[in-house]
Amino acid sequence: MQTNFSLIQLADPQIAVADKILRACVHCGFCTATCPTYVLLGDELDSPRGRIYLIKEMLEQDRPADAEVTKHIDRCLSCLSCMTTCPSGVHYMHLVDHARAHIEKTYKRPLFDRFLRAWLAVAMPNPTAFRNTVALARFAKPFMGLFEVLGLKRITAMLRLAPWFLPSRSKHRLGRRAVFSAEGERRGRVALMSGCVDPVLKPSIREATIRLLNRNGIEVVLAENEACCGSLTHHMGREDEALASARNNVDAWTRELDGEGLDAILITASGCGTTVKDYGHMLRLDHDYASKAARISALTHDVSEYLAVIGLPPARMPRRLRVAYHSACSMQHGQKIMQQPKALLADAGFEVRDVPEGHLCCGSAGTYNMLQPELSDRLRERKVRNIESTDPQIVATGNVGCLTQIGLGTSIPVVHTVELLDWATGGPQPAAIRAVD
Repeated sequence: MQTNFSLIQLADPQIAVADKILRACVHCGFCTATCPTYVLLGDELDSPRGRIYLIKEMLEQDRPADAEVTKHIDRCLSCLSCMTTCPSGVHYMHLVDHARAHIEKTYKRPLFDRFLRAWLAVAMPNPTAFRNTVALARFAKPFMGLFEVLGLKRITAMLRLAPWFLPSRSKHRLGRRAVFSAEGERRGRVALMSGCVDPVLKPSIREATIRLLNRNGIEVVLAENEACCGSLTHHMGREDEALASARNNVDAWTRELDGEGLDAILITASGCGTTVKDYGHMLRLDHDYASKAARISALTHDVSEYLAVIGLPPARMPRRLRVAYHSACSMQHGQKIMQQPKALLADAGFEVRDVPEGHLCCGSAGTYNMLQPELSDRLRERKVRNIESTDPQIVATGNVGCLTQIGLGTSIPVVHTVELLDWATGGPQPAAIRAVD
């Protein structure tokens, strides 16, 4: 694609990156076939190619974002299916991230929209605030029908996503350093990211991961002051907040690296993993953090990646259960991890079934299911139909957002992949399976 940025514009490193990405696009349109919003809406401006044109025009003319551009960029899930499909290697992720930051700086959203996004940016990355918010939401859940009638669909979506009851708090306080020793001879030492949403909605994921790794001879450390990865604010264009989160975690993990050392930094939420693996790019212009961030990104792995290398402890499953594996977009498109989780589940004794249209997003996408509930609901319904067509007994996925989203649409238990692997190798049966077993 031909671009027309001035030399002055190209002196801006962000514009220079955007120019390189835009020039890689050859207008082929392969991306339209795998874009969830284009599949649903059939509007060229709701495809990656259409959004690329909108972004190109906005950046070249150095003009503020308007309502039309904002609408189509907001509808993008950042599922990155287009990057898997693209034959030209267009790095759409960095381009749309730049566009969102530009929108945040130059476009004044309607008042309620501004309030809602600001509230999500404050509440969700903070586990204490998020837990309190979810706990309060149950008092408003009985009035979901009223909110629907009043046209407050985003409020309805948030209340629907909030569980009636929260799991008990983990005994390990977030942000406090903790070390979990390996059983038997130590084979490795890793840092495990706790995150911000997982500890509130599904603390069992972290607990299962620690048990599984310890059982496999891996020492696990929870780094002091490690917190939200920044992906939620990053995808809302709030770059200052996202970069502050990235710097915080780089500092936390660097202290461990410079102390006793680490073999890897493990992530159990694939959405977070995609962002942490991108810290090197996000902080490339920060003289104090560029090299440290690149080092952290290079050490970061999804837990399934790491387990695929070190192997599993002996499996003890008494029966062969049918598991539909839902590959989160951030896993298969963002990190290109496609076979490892399925191979691990098969090695653990499960019968793994592929989901039709597995490349299409379930509609979770961070805050998307709250900010774009109508499109999100349609995608969830489509995903659940495809999952149930495989006649599974369990659904496995590697991202808490997908787990929550899909769980709203089916009675089949939906659990994290690592919970199944822990169960199969001697850990407790996941609560979601125990409830229906």
